[in-house]
Amino acid sequence: MTTTVADDFETHRPRLFGLAYRMLGSAHEAEDVVQDAYLRYSGADRAEIGQLGAWLAKVVTNLCLNRLTSARVRRETYVGPWLPEPVVTADGTLGPLESAEQREAVSLALLVLLERLTPTERAVYVLREAFGYAHREIAQLLELTEANCRQLHRRAVKRISAEETRFTPTPERQRRLVTSFLGAARDGDLAGLEKLLAQDVVWSSDGGGKVRTALRPVLGREKVLRFLAGLAQKYGPTWELAEAEINGEPGVLVHADGALIAVIAFEYREDRIVHARAVMSPEKLDFARRQLSAQDDD
Repeated sequence: MTTTVADDFETHRPRLFGLAYRMLGSAHEAEDVVQDAYLRYSGADRAEIGQLGAWLAKVVTNLCLNRLTSARVRRETYVGPWLPEPVVTADGTLGPLESAEQREAVSLALLVLLERLTPTERAVYVLREAFGYAHREIAQLLELTEANCRQLHRRAVKRISAEETRFTPTPERQRRLVTSFLGAARDGDLAGLEKLLAQDVVWSSDGGGKVRTALRPVLGREKVLRFLAGLAQKYGPTWELAEAEINGEPGVLVHADGALIAVIAFEYREDRIVHARAVMSPEKLDFARRQLSAQDDD
């Protein structure tokens, strides 16, 4: 039975989306890249393509490298903190996340750290750590020497590992912490929230210049508590909080008047929340909205 171009491509689409998302930290850009890859494949001579998966991975990686160069310039003038687009992962959108390593590899915390890397370092790191490519295979994809790829990988790991080591509770403990956060936030229980937050907790809000929020990270437990009290006063009568798996870890969905207005992901140290990242930019919530809508339709 002869397969069509679309049939062949669809088999690889989920893996290509996962690769592009990890490279770019943007779901809508990842969708665009995957569509561009499809157009290139549909116009290529299929007889000249050897292993389709490798060919498509190379196309997507190169498309992402082109976008990363311009993205770095855009993010230098971004209004407020820049955060990756959140993805609801319980539906397998980013592939299997069965181990702690797989879940951490797509966490917002790690995607933020990947912004420190050069585009090529990021490509090598993602291909190696998230997809298990050998250095020889990465060298072929990026048209570099194997020795250069090894060097880039070591440099990327070192730059990311320079960050203070995260304490990652078990998934069960994370869920309990998030459930406690939800309960305290719903009840306006500042004393309960205080017990969950580290003394040096950071709250980062990405409104993309479209939503009024803190233009700089809020530093320290007392300031974060005052900030949350202000949010509760503003949105409390209309907001609904719900737990969801966000980028492989328990997170919080915030709805107001039925519309998704924020997705919150957490980072932990010593069993306390040490960093909360709230994505509020309407454009960055579009992908998650579509995911949630599709789940409601099922």
